[in-house]
Amino acid sequence: MKPYPHSRPTDTARRQLLGTSLALLGSLSLNFALTSNALAQTAPYPSKSITMIVPFPPGGLADIVARPVAEAMSRELGQAVIIENKGGAGGGIGMGLAARSKPDGYTVLLALSSLTVIPEADALLGRSPMFLLNELRPIARYTADPTVLAVRADAPWKTVKEFVEDARKRPGAINYGSSGNYGTMHVPMEILAQTAGIKMTHIPFTGAGPAVVAMLGGQIDALSTGPATVLQHVKAGKIRVLGHWGNGALASMSDVSSLKDLGFNAEYAQWSGLFIPSGTPEPIAQRLRAAAKAAALDTKARDIIQNTGSPVQYLDSPDFEKYVQADAKRMTDVVKKIGKVE
Repeated sequence: MKPYPHSRPTDTARRQLLGTSLALLGSLSLNFALTSNALAQTAPYPSKSITMIVPFPPGGLADIVARPVAEAMSRELGQAVIIENKGGAGGGIGMGLAARSKPDGYTVLLALSSLTVIPEADALLGRSPMFLLNELRPIARYTADPTVLAVRADAPWKTVKEFVEDARKRPGAINYGSSGNYGTMHVPMEILAQTAGIKMTHIPFTGAGPAVVAMLGGQIDALSTGPATVLQHVKAGKIRVLGHWGNGALASMSDVSSLKDLGFNAEYAQWSGLFIPSGTPEPIAQRLRAAAKAAALDTKARDIIQNTGSPVQYLDSPDFEKYVQADAKRMTDVVKKIGKVE
């Protein structure tokens, strides 16, 4: 006798039906996940806030440039660009964090010229590299200031000549602060020391801001830093600038002579620029490049930066990349002359 058509299915039939249902559910889940990923990948960039790592504490050149740039980029991108100060090791800690971050366009770096020095210093010291130069892609240069030789207004030296002569008479007695070993405040002072045949004592801090505070408080005697870091203190009569590591006159300190004009072949520029992880997809890189350029041209951002004493000297990505490569080549020789500094 044949079973009635509407009778209950056998155990075998039920298992087959359950297997088919589970397979169908699995396929639907996979398709949903793939569709979600595809939608996430094709979502307009940026779809959330962006982190701008500043590898120094507040108060230094990187932070001074980063804040108006971040604000201008936020307006251009339609998403907040949030600054995170990650100081230490002459900027190496923050630069390393940026280099290792996910290359998705949501982490950018506002670095200074110590970026081209630190990898060579790591190699010289035989230590694990904090980052490699090719891990970060140059997007835009904003400033390129020669550093200035600054002392307290009540310091005994009125000129570079007096400073150097005193350092020759008392080797190691004059101390100077910096943002860390091989950083943008350490390197120019070592270039001067090599050129003038003097010896000074180096005291590293986490950034220019703390170093300036230490000098004002009498803990250190001198420092080499960007004009923007000390200009307000110069105007307030608390700091005196003796010379600078550039050529010709400074826009913000026209009465200050260059070290070259004073007979010392010492030259150094503390530049600032925007970088992204090298693996960042090209469409996102170009979006950030456009936003970085918009920030450089933004009237409000330019006025804020220039009013601190650092004129905007913008370079677009291709030219900035060449500039960084040339600077890295020059710094290789400088670091080797400085030698090991633990």
